[in-house]
Amino acid sequence: MESLLSLSFENISSKEPTKIRKGLRQIEGLLAQICLSQTSHPSSPHKRSSSELTMSPSSPQSPKRLGSLNEDPAFREFWRLQEGFEWNVTTRLITTLNTLLGLPSTTAHDTLICSSLTLLQGLLLLHPPSRSLFSTPLSMNLLLDLLDPTSNPPSIQSAALLTLVATLLSSPRNTRTFEKVDGLATVTSLFKNKLASQEVKVKVLEFLYFYLMPETLEDSEDIGVGGSGGSSGSGSGRSNGSADSNGKDKGGSGKSDRSAGAGERDTRTTRQKQTLLGRYLNNVEDLVQDLRESSPFGEVAC
Repeated sequence: MESLLSLSFENISSKEPTKIRKGLRQIEGLLAQICLSQTSHPSSPHKRSSSELTMSPSSPQSPKRLGSLNEDPAFREFWRLQEGFEWNVTTRLITTLNTLLGLPSTTAHDTLICSSLTLLQGLLLLHPPSRSLFSTPLSMNLLLDLLDPTSNPPSIQSAALLTLVATLLSSPRNTRTFEKVDGLATVTSLFKNKLASQEVKVKVLEFLYFYLMPETLEDSEDIGVGGSGGSSGSGSGRSNGSADSNGKDKGGSGKSDRSAGAGERDTRTTRQKQTLLGRYLNNVEDLVQDLRESSPFGEVAC
């Protein structure tokens, strides 16, 4: 697997679009081998070939169950490699995105950016600890730059919004970084921008529903998401001072942040986030009401 990653890293570190495309396809092929089963052959970890970059089109493929991935030797090896800097794919893709943003805007380059973002989404779901790479303003701003409708097509904007969801999922620390670098201002500006397509605006609305989700199950029960109790009204908002800057609820516990590498818990309630979002968008209370009534993401904490 190291040889496959080494070859793909060499390609995506190039400034030549053809090599970058090849490297991205190599990474995609590797992830496909991990996530897809070839049902025409019995599963045998000893016969699994990790040197193949593509699967035979004639071989039936079906997604593996998420719970079964932990039992897969190839996935365990992939996870082990992602734990170190040398073989971490997310780190390399962030560098690739920076390279692509420095190239002239063309359809070919835009396609490569979308492919990179799609791979990032999968990688951050397969290896959640890699989300910690987006706890820095530099990496978070990279995604926010892709939301500029004057320099990016709708396909990139939509892919960047989905990637943002993958970076913030179960990562309060990243969410605080997103807020500190004016992510809410960027996202809501895109929603209001006349240049933004209807499809992108729908993606923004979906992202805002996700952002407003509780960050703890306790808060989920408090506002009634995924349950029957609780109401939020207009929310108590954020208080001034250090407690506000740390994003702590008054009744917050001292449990650790669930995001990889995070230290002290740094969460906000839906009411606090409602107040933050209300600085840039009207009728946020209606969004929270819809969230409470429809529970689009189920009984989960984001």
